[in-house]
Amino acid sequence: MTRLYDRIGHGYAAHRVADPRIAARLRAALAGCASVVNVGAGAGSYEPSDLPVVAVEPSESMIAQRVDRTRTLRAVAESLPLRDGCADAVTAILTIHHWTDARRGLAECARVARRRVVLLTWDPRSDGFWLVQDHFPDLLALDRAIFPTLDAIEAALGRIEVESVPVPSDCVDGFLGAYWRRPEAYLDERVRHGMSTFARLVDVEPRIEALRRELASGAWHARHAGLLARDALDLGYRLVTAKLT
Repeated sequence: MTRLYDRIGHGYAAHRVADPRIAARLRAALAGCASVVNVGAGAGSYEPSDLPVVAVEPSESMIAQRVDRTRTLRAVAESLPLRDGCADAVTAILTIHHWTDARRGLAECARVARRRVVLLTWDPRSDGFWLVQDHFPDLLALDRAIFPTLDAIEAALGRIEVESVPVPSDCVDGFLGAYWRRPEAYLDERVRHGMSTFARLVDVEPRIEALRRELASGAWHARHAGLLARDALDLGYRLVTAKLT
């Protein structure tokens, strides 16, 4: 995965910026914490600005896009170069599916955190949404294989609290489900470039062209008219908190 992001991660920060509503949920989960280690930190879009943060990121390309690199460690989740209990909280934002050993990575997070581990992840029991159902079922199958289940996370961390994180219709963070009500966005290669899963697929362009034809003909809007009145949609994204003390 480090090699993948070193290859595709250039310009990642332009499309993967913090959505303020999701950021507020994550910040609330850190209430009472005075320091944070952010694992799989990427460009750092969801790091709290009012707390000291140590970022852990394996990709040089991603580190180069960080605004502040002074407290950034190049390392992987499975082997954090940090002492036990060195921070109140550890966060891992849409990254756990990239780890080679999720259980070991989570154990490292729990070792480093004094008070809690906070994850933003995706529940593989989710049905996904129209993009993967209609055009990229192999993407849905891949995500179900690489995202750990909530039961697996609980087995690694102990008791967890799980909250649904609905995706706003105008979400500004360009992860896979962000454009569920704005299908034209998926036609833009630059937008897809910010979604790592597309880099693992084959025959992407013919399926994007099929979507382009559906949009041009009005078929997409006829099939998914009910979505156009929705302000937010539960696509399976989950805020997971393990309180260690």
